[in-house]
Amino acid sequence: MSVTEASSYYDHLEQMSISDLLTNINKEDKSVPSSIERAIPQIEKLVAAIVDAMLSGGRLFYIGAGTSGRLGILDASEIPPTYGMPHGQVIGLIAGGDQAIRKAVENAEDDRQQAWKDLQQHAITSKDILIGIAASGRTPYVIGGLEDARKHGIVTGCITCNENSDVARHADYPVEVIVGPEFVTGSTRMKAGTAQKLVLNMISTTVMIKLGRVKGNKMVDMQLTNVKLVNRGIRMIMEETGVDEPTAEALLNEHRSVRKAIEQYQRHA
Repeated sequence: MSVTEASSYYDHLEQMSISDLLTNINKEDKSVPSSIERAIPQIEKLVAAIVDAMLSGGRLFYIGAGTSGRLGILDASEIPPTYGMPHGQVIGLIAGGDQAIRKAVENAEDDRQQAWKDLQQHAITSKDILIGIAASGRTPYVIGGLEDARKHGIVTGCITCNENSDVARHADYPVEVIVGPEFVTGSTRMKAGTAQKLVLNMISTTVMIKLGRVKGNKMVDMQLTNVKLVNRGIRMIMEETGVDEPTAEALLNEHRSVRKAIEQYQRHA
């Protein structure tokens, strides 16, 4: 039996108090970062491969089913507003299509051929890189996608929470984060999902930094889509250039980009 399906360390959950339930869930959650720390060498190799691919004009794809697929889509969707990357450079796909983001699609994850069909809709090529996300490491949709991608010369990686899984065997750069049994037996939306989310944060953030999308420690290419982000942009300009708030606001209004505002001010200062 896989670790993610192993019986919980806790039993008679329905008899626990609310306080005990919350405390024990939190206790299990605390173990996740340590599990990820042990996988950093694997994550580093995968990130280096992604950076190389994207610097050469490639794109990053995520595929997954259920929680894993939703987490990939979430990570991909946050890259354009956060780092100003064009839409379509990081793409998340879920078994069952977009309707599966909100509602489970019956048997979608069991179709071994569908992932490649979905990837072809985005004209995936050997310049791109594909990461399969599967807590169990045995999701047919993900395995099939990775297998077909490798047949077409596409570099592959994976994020899984079981050792020696089928998904890892089809990945050039496997990342295995072994978080142990879930608090509710088999509920991989819990520790496994948390681990996947944290690893995705690490991967995409590091990649964006290495692609030059961060200056100092600031998201200078973020999209200015609301008042909060505009105000953040003004503060960034003030900190970077030393100008007062009205000047920073004027620069941002003129250039509509924190990066461009800073660069133009420094060029003419």
